[in-house]
Amino acid sequence: MKKLKFSITTLFVASFLLSCVHDIPASAQNSVEKGRPTADYKPAFVGQTRIKAVKTTTPYTITVINKKLANPWAISVMPDGRFLITQKGGTMVILNTNGTLAKTITGLPKVDDSGQGGLLDVTLAPDFAKSRMVYFAYSEPQSKGVLLAIAKGKLAANETSIENQTIIYRATPAHTGKLQYGSRIVFDKNGNLFVSTGERSDKDIRVQAQYLNSSLGKILHLTPEGKAVANGPFAKQADAKPEIYSYGHRNPDGLAIHPTTGVLWEAEFGPKGGDEVNVIKPGKNYGWPIITYGVEYSGFKVGDGITQKAGMEQPTYYWNPSISPGSMAFYTGNISAWKNNLLVAALGGSHISRLVLSGNKIVGEERLLEDKNERWRDLVTGKDGALYAVTDSGNLYKIAKK
Repeated sequence: MKKLKFSITTLFVASFLLSCVHDIPASAQNSVEKGRPTADYKPAFVGQTRIKAVKTTTPYTITVINKKLANPWAISVMPDGRFLITQKGGTMVILNTNGTLAKTITGLPKVDDSGQGGLLDVTLAPDFAKSRMVYFAYSEPQSKGVLLAIAKGKLAANETSIENQTIIYRATPAHTGKLQYGSRIVFDKNGNLFVSTGERSDKDIRVQAQYLNSSLGKILHLTPEGKAVANGPFAKQADAKPEIYSYGHRNPDGLAIHPTTGVLWEAEFGPKGGDEVNVIKPGKNYGWPIITYGVEYSGFKVGDGITQKAGMEQPTYYWNPSISPGSMAFYTGNISAWKNNLLVAALGGSHISRLVLSGNKIVGEERLLEDKNERWRDLVTGKDGALYAVTDSGNLYKIAKK
């Protein structure tokens, strides 16, 4: 019998290939993610990351209908199908359904648009057709730092100003850093607001995501006047802010309510890796900065380097390496295969992630528009059933069924 001979090079290559298979479980080999994770953490359950890839078979078109936006941050659809868009520097614009400029709204509050600050989310009141009330978020300069402010006002009849502007909530404390404000605003079925707040990034303040006497790193539940919704999970806890709905969040820039189940979903940036999608439940602790599937940007572990702890929620899904989830929306348009799929706008990942759900679990993922090399900032389903998305480069895309 012949003896088999292996060179040192052959053994090295074989060992390397085996190590790669070890790093990426067999169950995730057909995932859309092919990159190596930034941390050698194991998921808590099968399907928590690198779920199987899916592919859209329905033909669709991709059109840029506006190329002149100035750092757009958020997009909302008006009752007549036009678009209200915030621009980071402190203005809003109204675009016609074909993408052309209709109005520019000025006279808004002074914003600190350095870093990740500026004029941020915008949402129309559920009765906007009658009340014309607009709710918006921005980074407000203070004497000792900057904070996230939530304001409201009435869109003027000539659509060039917001009248009777009132700040209804400030996420305290203020901080000198210029990162991670959160700021998404979503109305619930009762006309109250869910608002996401970031924990402001720096090590000396991010721990406040765990503090119930701080507004930072939270999902808040507010009335249209900015008060705590009655009977919240911490309403009877003396040392807690009664408006807190959930806590332990890092930078939750994505917030959306499922159109049929009514469940609140959230997406947040991890550090280096560990971006999360969460099902938000009242009173629950989502762990940051105690547990995470990411590491510090330096490569060192976060805290004790743990991913699970009793009393803290696991993410429904996470990405490692990071995709930077800038926003999320449930698709309600006319591509039937996408119905009620969760769409996540990826900034660093330069794609739109289509997540297929089964109940509250993610069972498939597709990366859309990767070839456009855009930082996707926000997206929404239009009145015509098409998907519309704004990018940091100033483009408004229309993704429509052929």
